[in-house]
Amino acid sequence: MGILSRTSYVIRSKINALLNRAEDPTETLDYSYEKMRDELQQVKQGIADLTTQKKRLEIQKRRLEENVEKHNEQAREAVQQDREDLARKALEKKQAKMNQIEELDAQIAGLQDTQDNLVEKKNDLQNRIEEFRTKKETMKARYEAAEASSRVSEAMSGVGDEMADVGRALERAEEQTDEMEARSAAMDELMDSGAFEDQLSDKDAIERELEAGRSNAEVDTELETLKAEMGKSSAPAEESEADTDVDLDESVANEEVEAELEELKNDDDSS
Repeated sequence: MGILSRTSYVIRSKINALLNRAEDPTETLDYSYEKMRDELQQVKQGIADLTTQKKRLEIQKRRLEENVEKHNEQAREAVQQDREDLARKALEKKQAKMNQIEELDAQIAGLQDTQDNLVEKKNDLQNRIEEFRTKKETMKARYEAAEASSRVSEAMSGVGDEMADVGRALERAEEQTDEMEARSAAMDELMDSGAFEDQLSDKDAIERELEAGRSNAEVDTELETLKAEMGKSSAPAEESEADTDVDLDESVANEEVEAELEELKNDDDSS
């Protein structure tokens, strides 16, 4: 695989990874789920605010009811004191408070209807969110399993030009490895046969054979010396010395015989 091919392979891999992350459906599902949860939280907050407003109106209604009872007592006391004018004023205030109470009842009832409607919608939305969460987790599990299976299948089968380039690179690496192993074996064989030493030496074949002969002679001499040092050749030496003594005795005997012969010859001549 050339430099440009490898560079192109790396760039395509990076781009594909970025695109896959950008198009990851699991992230989209998680985002949708979070958005739905945010909407649910807003609905709950709206219900809480509405309930707070209703409680305020109910508190105001109780105060008005207390005032109504108070004005009613005032009117009775004024009648007892023959103060019709004060009784009339107390009843007028009582009537005004009762009108306000009626208005508050209508507002409270409207808020209650709105609250009930919102609670129902909140419950329906919450159920849908829970259902969506279950489907989301199931879909995420299926997607991750499919993605893992796809990666394994691509790794096993080797798809695309990239895998073809990798296969060709492996073939070239195997061929080069075989060639290097063959060269190494050949070099070892030549070294063992001494071919490299013959090629590197400037001596011809005759000189090499003469040197081998001299080496053998030196070895034989050293071997004899070693045998002599170890007493291996002592018996032949003694036999050689005995033979020398016998030769000397025979030479002396021959000389004596010759001398006696000369004396005999001289005696004959004298007579």
